[in-house]
Amino acid sequence: MPIPFTALVNQLPATTPFVGPEALERQRGKPFRARIGANESAFGISPLAAQAMQQAVARSAWYADPESHELRTALATIHRVDIDEICVDAGIDTLLGLTVRMLLETDSKAVTSAGAYPTFNYHVAGFGAELVTVPYRGFHENPDALLEAVHQHNAPLVYLANPDNPMGTWHGEEKITSMINAIPDNCVLALDEAYIEFADQPIAPPVDTSNPRVIRFRTFSKAYGMAGQRIAYAIAHRDLISGFNKIRNHFGLNRVAQIGALASLNDTDFIPQVMHAVQQGRQQVMELASSLDLYAEPSYTNFVAVDLQTTERAKKMLTLLADNDIFMRMPGVEPLNRCIRVGLGTSEEFELFSEVFSDLLKSL
Repeated sequence: MPIPFTALVNQLPATTPFVGPEALERQRGKPFRARIGANESAFGISPLAAQAMQQAVARSAWYADPESHELRTALATIHRVDIDEICVDAGIDTLLGLTVRMLLETDSKAVTSAGAYPTFNYHVAGFGAELVTVPYRGFHENPDALLEAVHQHNAPLVYLANPDNPMGTWHGEEKITSMINAIPDNCVLALDEAYIEFADQPIAPPVDTSNPRVIRFRTFSKAYGMAGQRIAYAIAHRDLISGFNKIRNHFGLNRVAQIGALASLNDTDFIPQVMHAVQQGRQQVMELASSLDLYAEPSYTNFVAVDLQTTERAKKMLTLLADNDIFMRMPGVEPLNRCIRVGLGTSEEFELFSEVFSDLLKSL
């Protein structure tokens, strides 16, 4: 019996943006010894958050506050904005989906970089809009090319991640400010700042919620180590936030995640500790690559892109690493796919990767 799918659903491929390590482990029939491919934090969560969430579990029968009032109040204080200029939801992926739904018609076009974070593309396709991509400039996203494409295609939405995933590269405050100021009145910039806490120096422009042409996305998944709790937020003009509230699932964010996120914000010692560990981890990967005569791209994230010079070598290395129980990913578009993306794991995971990678490199 045929299922009455919409024409749009019928034409979509049966794919997801990522194959999870759990699916790969089921295929392999055994777990990975090093899980350094999903940009998860190897440095745990705030002890205050862990304690708060453990206590909150006892009241799992309760629904979460659909307004996330306490968390939004705390975030508004931190960012010096009004509570009505913050929207909290289940990860940046969810917020990107809402952004696409809110701003794109089925005949609209959205602009992004070829090889940038693919979940944005997934949502654009899922809502029937058209994706326009521009190439990276080297290993960096190209704001000038993105803006040119916005004007050329009259696009109402453009996506940029700063720092970037999958390359870890970044643009400074001046360049991002210039891009924001150049966004036309009929367009909104989706500025993904998931990795912003890992930047060695300030690169984010001051938050300006008076500008309705930009939405800033932040997350608790990366530096705060709460990826499994699925919680993030958008900062934007109150009219944009009002748009989110018209279409979001108001009970979609779980109560334990909200309580853990709020406790994380109150732990002022935790993020500096994570930053120190991340800086050390990046340095270790850079030094390892240098010792093997490989180029590693400087990073402001919790991973480092290591250039293996050809796509074939990068793909082969990924397969060999998996054969040695190390989960890792690589970019999917030229010229980025010359690289593998080395996540910053525990000291034990790095030691395993360092030993195995050094040996495998000889066979490429």
